[in-house]
Amino acid sequence: MSFDFKGKRVVIAGGSRGIGRSIALGFAEAGAGVSICARGADGLKATAAEIGRFGGAVHFAPCDLANAASIAGYIPAAAQALGGIDILVNNASGFGQGDTEEGWEAGMQVDIMAVVRASRAAQPFLEQAKGASIVNIASISGYRPSLRTAAYAAVKAAVIQYTTSQAAALSRKGIRVNCVAPGSVEFPGGMWEQRKTTDPTLYNRTLGSIPFGRMGSPEEIANVVLFLASPLASWVTAQTIVADGGQLLG
Repeated sequence: MSFDFKGKRVVIAGGSRGIGRSIALGFAEAGAGVSICARGADGLKATAAEIGRFGGAVHFAPCDLANAASIAGYIPAAAQALGGIDILVNNASGFGQGDTEEGWEAGMQVDIMAVVRASRAAQPFLEQAKGASIVNIASISGYRPSLRTAAYAAVKAAVIQYTTSQAAALSRKGIRVNCVAPGSVEFPGGMWEQRKTTDPTLYNRTLGSIPFGRMGSPEEIANVVLFLASPLASWVTAQTIVADGGQLLG
């Protein structure tokens, strides 16, 4: 089944690599105009060039999603470039490790507050759209304790919970809010590809916990996001869909 997002305007906070890149390309291939942001200029330019090959509107800008002022500048600029916003995808993560001050700060500012701030900034534009939608990206880490990534697990649990509160608050305005919780996803330059060589014990243990016997791909997560943002999910809100190949079962 193919998706049709012709005429839709999609903003992806954290869209230059990995899952965010695949989400951006998926929407662009389906006909949407797409705006992406991230901190790295080189990755942004490369992904924007890929998006542009599909022929739709493209906007990209550097944005530090840990910074409130940066988000407040990016979202209206994206809306102006695209002519509005129909869909917002909150994808960025600070990947806060351990139970340290640094880990918690990264998680709170990027995984939580960037979702809050980007959603607030986009809301006036989403209210003017028909069939508007927000999709937040969490993680299966939000469903279980973690000794290795305590801060990351906690903030992703908060994203899952906040999704339900957003959905309740925005439903009367015609805006659906859902969430995707990916399992372990591997892609070039990503964390799990790096762990193959830097920590093969962790990599193989994680791989062994997935019943399908492989890591997920960014495209597999993007497909779930596109479904939730599409008219096929017009009666779905406040839900978190786990996309993990059964990893939580392990």
